This record gives sequence, structure tokens and C-alpha cells, in this order.
Amino acid sequence: MTTATTTTTLPAAAALLLLLLSAAAQLCSACPPAASQTAENNPRLQRAYVALQALRRRVTDDPKNLTGGWCGPDVCRYFGVYCAAAPDDPCAATVAGIDLNHGDLAATLPDELGLLTDLAVLHLNSNRFSGALPDTLPKLSLLHELDVSNNRLAGGFPDHILCLPNVKYVDLRFNNFCGEVPPAIFDKKIDALFLNDNHFDFELPANLGNSPASVIVLANIKLRGCIPSSVGRMAATLNELVVLNSGVRSCIPPEIGHLGELTVLDVSNNQLQGTLPESMAWMRSLEQLDVARNELAGHIPEGICALPRLRNFTYSYNYFPARSEIRW
Repeated sequence: MTTATTTTTLPAAAALLLLLLSAAAQLCSACPPAASQTAENNPRLQRAYVALQALRRRVTDDPKNLTGGWCGPDVCRYFGVYCAAAPDDPCAATVAGIDLNHGDLAATLPDELGLLTDLAVLHLNSNRFSGALPDTLPKLSLLHELDVSNNRLAGGFPDHILCLPNVKYVDLRFNNFCGEVPPAIFDKKIDALFLNDNHFDFELPANLGNSPASVIVLANIKLRGCIPSSVGRMAATLNELVVLNSGVRSCIPPEIGHLGELTVLDVSNNQLQGTLPESMAWMRSLEQLDVARNELAGHIPEGICALPRLRNFTYSYNYFPARSEIRW
């Protein structure tokens, strides 16, 4: 009986496996090959075609001829355009990324970019884009990385970034943005935030410590106020904090010592006063510490000099005692 049961069970299992494999094969064969999908037979690629052609028309100088081949319905073959299966339809190809980094393109950004609703990566750094980011940016609800650094973009902080639910990487550095930065940016689940080298002018908000970012760079802008005590709440995530040459005043809060994962701290060339907190001896991951060109005084805590990973410590142009008086 046992043998008979086994004999009848194995063919049934094999038949079920064959049935599943057949169904999977039929499902795969039902999808048109990605290479055959263009703006002529795929509505997503048709919308991408409209957006990319609008961008191409805005280009006034293309010294590397990057957009010279942006012709015809096969947008997935355009330089710098990357297609993938749509997240909600594995059978449909869609534009998932645009990378025109270091293209030296002179252009403005059209509102039609909002048609790229499946875009996850937008990299436009090191070009000559001017004007503002388009108001249609919030339509890019899947956008994960936004890098428009090293351009000529201007206007106030692009508030529509706050409406991007999935953005994790925001790089606005080396542009001409100006004015206030909304405190709400530090409430978003952004992993890396680069605002440096713009004309921003704002006070560091009390909710700075709400940010889950691993990297925050606020160098070479105009900051009012002081580093808030809430910075200590970033202990589990923050790896790099750079606030050099930004006009920060007051003292370094003792809560900064809670940043046990921090590897880089640069607050140089500001107007910081008071002493270095003894709590900085708790920052066991710190590798680079720069507090030079401030108005700090008192002694340097011995615990800082004993940090196990500290390789670069710059403290010149303050009111510390002469080097020979510092105990290492």
C-alpha cells in the first residue's frame, strides 16, 4: 500500500510542477519584449517622449552633443535615459532614471518633466541648468534620488521637494537658491541632504534632530542661531555633519556627545564660543574633527585626544592654550 501511494503521489506532484511552470511561461510570453516597446506602443513611453522632447527643446547649448540622438520613439535608447519594468506592471517598460551628470548642458527644466511619473533617479549635476525646478516635481512620486548640484538654478528653496514621498537623497549644492529653508525638510526621511554653497539664510530649527539622515552638509551658507540641543537625537543615524563657514554662533551643545556614530564633524570658520563639551569624549567613531577659526576657549578635554579613531583634529585660531600646554 505504501508503494502504491508513493507511486501515485509523485506523478501528481510532477504534473502540478509542470502546470505551474507552464503558467509562468505563458505569463512571461504574454509580456512584449522590452526592446520592442517604444512611444508608439507604450503609453508610459509616449509620456516620456513628450517630456524628453520638451527638455531637448529647452537646451540652448549642448557641447558634448548628449541630446543629439534624442530622436524617434525609442526613448529607452536615448543617451542618459534608463528604462526598467514599471513597478505596477512588470510587462510595461518605463523610464526609471535620467543621468546627465557632467554634461555641461545649458537649459531650463520644463513642466513636462512631471510626466515621468515612474522616475526613481534624476541626476543632472555639473551642467548649466538655470531657472527654477518645475512646479510639477511632486508628480514624481517614486523619485528616490534628486541631484541637481553644480548648476545655476535659482529662486527660493524648492518646497515641492517636501511633497516627494520617497525621496532619500537631495543634493542642491553649488546653485543660487536663496532665502529660508523650511524646517519640515528635517522631518522627512532623507538619508543625505546637501544644501551647501547656496544663498540660503535661515536659523537652524529646533527640529534638526528629527532628521534620520546619515549626512547633512550646510557649509558656506548663512545660518542664524546656534546648533540646537536636538542634534543629540540623531545618535543612531548621523555619520557626517558639516556646518563650516556658515555664521553659526553660541556654543556647541553638550548633547553633541550622543552622536556615537558620527565620523566627520566640521564646524570650522564660524563664531562658536564657550568650550568643547566634555561629552565629546563619547564620540567613539569620530575620525575627523575640525573646530578651527572660531572663538572657543578653555582646555581641550583629554577624552577627545584619546578617541580611538580620531585621525585629524584641527583646532587652530581659537583661544585654546598653546599646543605645549595641551595634554594628549
